[in-house]
Amino acid sequence: MRRLLGYSLVQAAIPTTNLFLKNVGEPFDLRRAEYSLLVLVDANRDVGPKQLARALGVSMPYLTVTLDRLEARGLLGRSRSEVDRRSQHVRLTRKGADLVKRAEAVAMSMEKELLSHLTPGEGALLFELLQRVASQRRA
Repeated sequence: MRRLLGYSLVQAAIPTTNLFLKNVGEPFDLRRAEYSLLVLVDANRDVGPKQLARALGVSMPYLTVTLDRLEARGLLGRSRSEVDRRSQHVRLTRKGADLVKRAEAVAMSMEKELLSHLTPGEGALLFELLQRVASQRRA
């Protein structure tokens, strides 16, 4: 089984998911996709829903429901583009930006703990290899 990439990825996801739920998900009341969405919006000013859906690999209906949920919590807002009224921009609210800042600090500490048994070189290699595998989704 260890030769199967899918099996190894699932096995690696178990401690990652458990740590996320314990440290970020439950304390900040965020699902993994919601956290990822907020971090993407924080890093990309005036990003559009289509760009977010593509970056997260989710459908537009799923993204819309997620945006609605986060907007209802006061974490982000959507506004029409001044340049092209047909498109929307998604932006964090002050409350959303504060939550992202606090959650990211916890997530960084959590990841440091998760990767503590790897050397810095092994950690860098892990990220590089995962990015190379993920790049196949664009092909």
